[in-house]
Amino acid sequence: MREIDLLTSATLKHLRDRWWDASFTTFLQETLQPRAGNRILDVGCGTGTAEVSLGTLGLSQVKLFGVDRLYDRVRQAADATAAHNIPASLAAADACHLPFANAAFDSTFCVAVLQHVKDTDLESAVGEFARVTRPGGRVLVVEPDNSARYWYSSTESGKRLFELGALFFRALAEATGSTTEQAVGPRVSAMFARAGIEPVAVRVFPVSSARLGAPPPSVWDTRRASIRDAIEKAPSESVRRLGADYLKLLERYAEEAKAAERSFVEIQHSMLFAVVGQRQD
Repeated sequence: MREIDLLTSATLKHLRDRWWDASFTTFLQETLQPRAGNRILDVGCGTGTAEVSLGTLGLSQVKLFGVDRLYDRVRQAADATAAHNIPASLAAADACHLPFANAAFDSTFCVAVLQHVKDTDLESAVGEFARVTRPGGRVLVVEPDNSARYWYSSTESGKRLFELGALFFRALAEATGSTTEQAVGPRVSAMFARAGIEPVAVRVFPVSSARLGAPPPSVWDTRRASIRDAIEKAPSESVRRLGADYLKLLERYAEEAKAAERSFVEIQHSMLFAVVGQRQD
């Protein structure tokens, strides 16, 4: 099921495990056009969602490679591919400094990775995608526009909560030095052109969720845990206070939602931009 929760993060950080489905795997296969002997690189492989999804298609003699900045995720990806008997080469690496030779892969792709890269490093990351892809090879980047997120709640506290959440996560990012470009998705095609990748197609994927009736307790528990985790990471008292206000308003929102029962409505929507390119000679 494709789902998001705009109250728990400034970005669509859980895209791979909460949004990926069979139709997206088909899109990936049709876009990358894997053939026998091809080497495919997944930048930001996470826990191995793409490797398992592609591996179960039974692609003949295709060699899958995946890298992720976090070692724990690489280990989880290795466990996942091993459990499905899917051969894949996995390693910990940074998107801006890929440990591969020039033109090492027939195609390279990333999903929801650049949204976590600092704006000053975006061009370097896309340049690395171009460098490790052979001339004529495919490059696919799928990223959201986190600046164009839609939120609706039928309760007054819900409306104010979304605004306060945006302030909190922005302040947290600035305080921790992790501010990123929110509208990275629409910018990818221009970055492709500058990196020597010819843009050949753009596709938009909607990512939405709609609730009618008060959410179950598990939803509120997840939201509380995510916000508390973010507060703990805050390096300054002012940001922690803002987070505490956010958490307090969340509790009021939960009470209003419960009181509204079946008349409660919550709608969230964002967009993913899938940009397909071909590495120029």
